[in-house]
This record gives sequence, structure tokens and C-alpha cells, in this order.
Amino acid sequence: MGKYHDLAEKIVANVGGKENINSLTHCITRLRFKLKDESKANDEVLKKMEGVVTVMKSGGQYQVVIGNHVPVVYEDVVEVAGISAHSNEEGGETQGVFNKLIDVISGCFQPFLGALSACGMLKGFNALFLYLKLYEAGSGTDVFLTAVGDSIFYFMPILIGLTAARKFKVSEFTGIAIGAALVYPSIQATALGAGEPLMTLFQGTIIESPVFIRVLGLPIIANNYTSSVVPVILVIWFAKYVQRFAKKVIPEIVQTFLVPFFTILISMFFGFLLIGPIITFATNILGAGFTSLYEFSPILMSVVVGFVWQPLVIFGLHWSLIPLAMINLSTLGADPILAASFSASFAQTAVVIAMYFKLKDKKLKQLAIPAVISGFFGVTEPAIYGLTLPKKKPFVISMIGAAIGGLVTALFGAQGYVMGGLGVFGFVNHINTETNDISHMIGQFVAVGIAMIFSFVVTMVFWKDDTVVEDIKEEEPMMSTRKENVSSPIEGTVMPLSTAKDQAFAQGALGKGVVIHPAKGEVVAPFDGTVMTLFPTKHAIGLVSDNGLELLIHIGLDTVQLDGKYFTAHVAQGDKVKRGDKLVSFDRDAIIAEGYSVETPVIVTNAADYLDILDCDKKEVSGEDEIITVLA
Repeated sequence: MGKYHDLAEKIVANVGGKENINSLTHCITRLRFKLKDESKANDEVLKKMEGVVTVMKSGGQYQVVIGNHVPVVYEDVVEVAGISAHSNEEGGETQGVFNKLIDVISGCFQPFLGALSACGMLKGFNALFLYLKLYEAGSGTDVFLTAVGDSIFYFMPILIGLTAARKFKVSEFTGIAIGAALVYPSIQATALGAGEPLMTLFQGTIIESPVFIRVLGLPIIANNYTSSVVPVILVIWFAKYVQRFAKKVIPEIVQTFLVPFFTILISMFFGFLLIGPIITFATNILGAGFTSLYEFSPILMSVVVGFVWQPLVIFGLHWSLIPLAMINLSTLGADPILAASFSASFAQTAVVIAMYFKLKDKKLKQLAIPAVISGFFGVTEPAIYGLTLPKKKPFVISMIGAAIGGLVTALFGAQGYVMGGLGVFGFVNHINTETNDISHMIGQFVAVGIAMIFSFVVTMVFWKDDTVVEDIKEEEPMMSTRKENVSSPIEGTVMPLSTAKDQAFAQGALGKGVVIHPAKGEVVAPFDGTVMTLFPTKHAIGLVSDNGLELLIHIGLDTVQLDGKYFTAHVAQGDKVKRGDKLVSFDRDAIIAEGYSVETPVIVTNAADYLDILDCDKKEVSGEDEIITVLA
């Protein structure tokens, strides 16, 4: 049971009960409900409730203002109401585990799809330039383009660590740290086998696992996490529960560093010890399964490999086929296994070409073009994570197309003779290097052609984009910018926030704004709004404008220690105020005589809700002057 469980129960009851809640999110100070019927909410009861600052209604949201500890209250409200963190507003059907997993994976890629596509194109063009012999492999240009193009793919767990943390409500920097730990060079080098293994687990079985490192005496099974997707998502998901428990048992005063400390330590320990090895075992089992399938029927194996290749890549399980291919190349001189997967990237690309003609969303259309370019070069991550996987049916069509390509490959008896280029540059991998026989390459041309035609045609015929896109009249502007001005609450000299003596304010940790050095001891309302917070010591006051701008006026530094001495409040928490109304009076000279600075930070605490925060260019200001302009 959470620390604010009782408060959460009262809030849920007074917003009309959990059955009245469509969705719930939170910002820096507020619980933001979308209610089915706002008339069922008890506004006055909530406003007077201990632990609630006030209630606001804006933009279709019912906002319960809590304060800086809103994330903790939010978790308890979610638990009490029995809702998910981002409940479906329409109360749609419950997703199955598979659909949830797809949504999580595609959602984790959404924020950096543009960069992913760009790096995919760089990899493709580098391969093209090397093929055209514009420069040599290993040259400075090649090293540079390889590093830039590979960066996002090699360090994928770090980026997904960030986006998965957002998805699972884990601290973002905790997520980044977990992703970085998975690809940390020393761990990769040691765990993947430098020298003789310390021991071998499950020796003689299909999950035989060498161990090259121990942690606290426990064996860590080797696994390669670079470019992987699922392992880091699973670790972050586990970290969500570790973080939640840590917040319940660790005192708030030390949570800032102790919660991430225990979350990262415990999550990574179990990640390396259990979650990673599960992927390794699955890889070994799949490898054995494909070997048996190949021995039973090479044609059936080719169809299955083509069909499952892309899902295997998503889960990082395609590595189960790489050792088999390498063994075939070293012992037989040719390999049919990877040859069976060759059509997969082309089937995926053909599906995206078809989607381009049917997509309604202009942003997705723009993403389709670079996805097609990188897809032809064998880099399909932008196509998979940005387009086909989120839409589901196109992804399945590409799997079927790849299976048909695998079947044609098997019927032609096409095999690979080297492990070389990808995409269009992979055709030459199927030339017999000893006899210069190109029949296998021709077989792959046919397989790819059939796979692409099938995938394109089926997508065009059977897939329909159900996205609802609002029609925007040409005469209406695409975007309107809303501006709100904040007048100076104090007469005096205005300075940049970075000049504040308190580093928390100076570094913008609490928001964006300015510092005023008061010429007189009077604070007035800088806009029409509501008193959201009035500290008992009267040294700080939080306001919210009628348009939703949240402003903190902090009179002096460390003046909380005066315990209200020299301060007089003229308003109460929850009061409505007009621009220019007197809020607080203070004895400027007496406070200075006590040894305190009276410099007053004026902070927009919900700055993240705005496009930009503009400071004034005046030095001396009074209540008639504008000191901050926000753009939304």
C-alpha cells in the first residue's frame, strides 16, 4: 500500500469513482484526468481536501493540483482506480499480450525513427560507395561513415533504455544507464569469452552455456546485447517494479539518489543473471530446432526461415542461425540457411512501397521514403519499427512474402558462398567463388522478384489504412501560436535566471524565468488567475493563470528560515486574483538586515508545456512591465 493510498482513495471517490475515469496522466504538479462526466466530480470537496491544492478545468481535462510529489500520488491513484498509466480514452478492448508487446516495441522506436532512418541510409550509401570503389574498405571515409551509420544500431539498447523508461514510468536517466550497462565494452568483451571459460553450464544439452565471468560468485552466461531490442525492454520493465518498491520504502529526503541506485543495481544484476540468459537459451533452442528442420526437409526449413526471420531479428534470436551458416560455409563451402532469409528485407521494402500509396498520415508517408531507401540496402529497422509492425497486418504480409521467397530459393537450390553485403549488394554473395557459377544468384533474383511482387500486390489489395486524419481546410492555418504575457510581480531590477545565487534556480531545475532584485517590498499578481500554493511561511507563492501558466514567486533565498517573520499575506490559497492585486508584503530592509538575500526568482514551473519562454530586455521593471512571454 502506497504512502498516499488514503489520499488516492478520496481523490478517486470524488472525481466520480473509477468508472468515471477515461484516462489519467500527470505533469509536474497536477493529476490530469479525462472524465466521462465532469459533473459527477465534487469540486468543492476536492479543493478543501488535505493534500490537494486546488482543482482546475482546462482543455477537456479535470486537473487536481497536488504539488511536487504528484508522481507518487499518481502511482497510488492508478493502483486504487485499477487503471493503466495511459488508459484508452474510449475504453476499447483489452489488448492481448502479443499486441501489448508490439505496441511497446513500436512505441519505444517512435521518438527516434527519423534518426534511425538517417543512419540506415548512411549505412546503405556507404555500402554503395564501397561497391562502386569510390574509396577503399578501411579507409578514413569508410571508417567515418561506418561509425556514424552504425552508431544508432550498435548502441540501440541505450536509446531504447530512454524510450522504454518513458513507457514504463521509470526515471529516464535510469533507463539510459541500464541500456549503457548492457553494451558496456568490458562486460561485452569479458562475458562473450576472452580465453577459456571458467565453467560450462548444462554441458551436453542444447542450452550448453559457457561462463566467462562471475558476479558475487554467481555465473553470468555470455550474450551479445549490442543492437538488441527485447532484452533492454524486459530489464526496464523489471526496473519499473524495483523503482516502485524503492519509492515506498526509502524516505523521500534521500530518494533522489537512493532510488536510482537500488533500481539500477538490482535490475542489472537480475538482467545479466536471468533475463539475458533466457534470450541465450531461446537462441540455442532455436538453433537446434532449425538444424533438425533442415535435416528433415531443406525446403520446409527455407519456408520457415523466410517466414520467421523478421520476428527473430526483433527479438534478437536471429543469432541462432548465424553459427549454423558459418559451420556450413567452413565445412561444405556453401550455406542454404541465410540464403533462405535473403528475400525478407525485400519483401519488407515492397510492403512499405505499397503502404506509401495508401497511407493517410503525411508524416508516415515522409518516413516511408527513407525506409524504402535503407530497406533496399538491407537495413529494415526503420520500415519494421516505424511502419509495418505498428500497423500489424503489413508486417504479417511481409513475413508471408519472405516465406514465398524462401520457398523459391529452395526450389532453385540457391545457396550463399560468402557472408558479405546486405540488400542489393547481397546478390553477389550467391556466386560460386570457385566455379564463378552465377545460377544461384539468378535464383535469388527470381525469389526476390516474386517475394516483392506478392508483398506489394497483397498489401495494395488487402490492407486499408484505418487512421483517421482530420481534414484541414486550406484557408485555415496549420498551427496557431498562443501567447501569454507575465507582468512583473515586483518593482525592481530584472536579471537572467542564470545569475541566481541558488544553483537550483540558476540551473533551471525548477523551471525557466528571471530573477528580480526588489526595490520595494510588495508582490502583486502578474496575471489573472488563482493562488495555487501559498507557503505557510509566506516567502513563496504559486499561481496558475486562467490559461494554465504555472508561476512560482520565491521571495528571497533561504527566507523560509524566517518562518513568516517580515512577511504579510493578502490572499489565501485558492483565491482568484486579478492582474495587479496585492499578494504579499515584505519588509525588504529588515530581511536584508537579518543577513538574507532578497533576490526573487520568478519561475514558470510548467515550462515544458510551452514552445518557448521569452525573457524581457528591460533592466528596471514595475507592475506594468512584462517580464516573461510564453508561446504555446
